[in-house]
Amino acid sequence: MSKTLTLKKKPAPAPAPEAVKKAAPRPAKKPVAQPKKPPEPVVPKSDIEAFYAPCPRGLAGVLADELREMGAARVEPQEAGVAFEGRMALAYRANLESRIASRILWRVADFDYRNEMDIFEGAKKLAWHRYFGISQTFKVETNAHRAPVKSLDFVTLKVKDAIADTFRAAIGKRPNVETREPDHRIHVFLDPKKCALYVDTSGESLFKRGRRDHVGEAPLKKNLAAGILRLAGWKPGMALLDPMCGSGTFLVEAAEMAQGIAAGHARKFAFEKLNGFDQLAWSRMKDEARLKERPASFLPIFGSELYGRTLDLARENLIDAGMESAVQLKQANLLDLSAPAASGIIVTNPPYGVRLGEKEQLAAFYPKLGDLLKRKFAGWVAHIFSGDPEIANLIGLKATKRTVLFNGAIECRLYEYRMVAGANRDQ
Repeated sequence: MSKTLTLKKKPAPAPAPEAVKKAAPRPAKKPVAQPKKPPEPVVPKSDIEAFYAPCPRGLAGVLADELREMGAARVEPQEAGVAFEGRMALAYRANLESRIASRILWRVADFDYRNEMDIFEGAKKLAWHRYFGISQTFKVETNAHRAPVKSLDFVTLKVKDAIADTFRAAIGKRPNVETREPDHRIHVFLDPKKCALYVDTSGESLFKRGRRDHVGEAPLKKNLAAGILRLAGWKPGMALLDPMCGSGTFLVEAAEMAQGIAAGHARKFAFEKLNGFDQLAWSRMKDEARLKERPASFLPIFGSELYGRTLDLARENLIDAGMESAVQLKQANLLDLSAPAASGIIVTNPPYGVRLGEKEQLAAFYPKLGDLLKRKFAGWVAHIFSGDPEIANLIGLKATKRTVLFNGAIECRLYEYRMVAGANRDQ
């Protein structure tokens, strides 16, 4: 009787890793419904954001230098501000430390448009509820340069409607509009082809340093004064004199710069209310800024005024800034002054006539000012900021530099006069 022998097949050897990789994929199974993804973070994965810092016209160059010192990238000075890039922490730092910027704006959209409805649709594409909360108020402001729109007010209204519609679609409610003191400001900038939308990270303008100011008749904004000091080349440790100091704006800015005090150390900012605000990083940044401060001590910074009541304003501002012991004030006629050091920088904003009779008085004053600088300030560099076009002709000195600046809407000049030591002796 014969038996049938059955041989068991050996299992096939496991394919090599390379073979596994090259094997044909199996047919895809029917996709399983996945849970909805959480909303994407406001800050993209690259972590790099685009910003724009407006400033008084004429100061974009020195503002660009200031931002570079803070670590800003792709810095691009423009006519009335500076575009730059960096992480969101840079916006915190620029708000805290910039003495020249008016605001720090975060660009959240940039698109082509032809009419108001294009702007509405472009603004509606943004998930505005990811930037701020339903309980917070907002305001929209629009500026344009040669834009093909009929009404900026209508553009403002359409962007406001787009923000409200986005909130309703996402969470069923919309935030309130507040025109006076909103939690957030949305800025719309239009050129002939492009619309850019910005979230204001500053809130109130940065020249508002967060304390009460005692002002005279024609006060300079603090960021304009800080920019002029930078244009003048003044640095801490150099002697500084403002012989017509008014309420002391130049003096306070210079004293804070010399003591290493951050411009925004005493105020709040809008970015502190934005979704995703990094409180830990902000607290650390403020602590680091405080460590850079130097104790108040006497500085070679001098100011004078003819009238005691005006000098009192300067003194009160210095007291509020904690600088009353660091700056030397003196009530005196400018024409009786002598140089307080062998060399230094004069920065001043003399009055310019706007009322009847003032121009005649100034026409007699300017030659005396030029004569004083020649006789008593050899070795100094004088920077005179004025909106009076006659000063250049009447002062009797040859300006080594003229810089166009704007004090609000008033076109002004910053005149530089170098008083060479030994060349202008008393006659």
